[in-house]
Amino acid sequence: MIGPVPLTVLLVAGSGFAGLTAAALAGTLPVEAQVRHALLGWATPLMLEVLEVVNLAGDWRVILPGSLLLFAIFPQARARWWVWLTLIIATPLAESAAKYLVARPRPEDLSLGFPSGHVTAAAAFFSALCYMAGALPSRRARLAVRTGAALIVVMVALARVLLRAHWPTDALGGAALGLALASAAALAAQAPAGEER
Repeated sequence: MIGPVPLTVLLVAGSGFAGLTAAALAGTLPVEAQVRHALLGWATPLMLEVLEVVNLAGDWRVILPGSLLLFAIFPQARARWWVWLTLIIATPLAESAAKYLVARPRPEDLSLGFPSGHVTAAAAFFSALCYMAGALPSRRARLAVRTGAALIVVMVALARVLLRAHWPTDALGGAALGLALASAAALAAQAPAGEER
């Protein structure tokens, strides 16, 4: 049982994504360029090397095997496999659709940037992991998994900005979209049998 939390998270993350999308449609805000510049000045060569590795947590070559691992570990993932499979398929589709809707270029490239695909994928996957961790018997284990998952998403978002791939709102938008999608999946997964279709 996942509980009532996904609806609240879905509403907050969905509203956040809508607001960030509106901001991105308006273009790049002056404060965003200042925040990006400040973050880039904070980066050290060692930090960038570490973030290159952290960045992989938002790559499909890590997300796909990780998703299969979730199916192997968590019985609730197997019980409602179609819900979580839909999340895996819907996440890149939603991210691509948002990119074409907003059509905002990246800071140092003409390719589309909002929302960050790496952050969207990481947020969807690790948020799903957080929901599934509710089935772990130990409170300490649940807290450790959820804290680790949240930190990974934050680090992937930071990596995308510091590796000069995205604006800060691209990363925030990806986090909000991924979290909203995972929360919708968690709501669908907790529906009693016969109500999810």
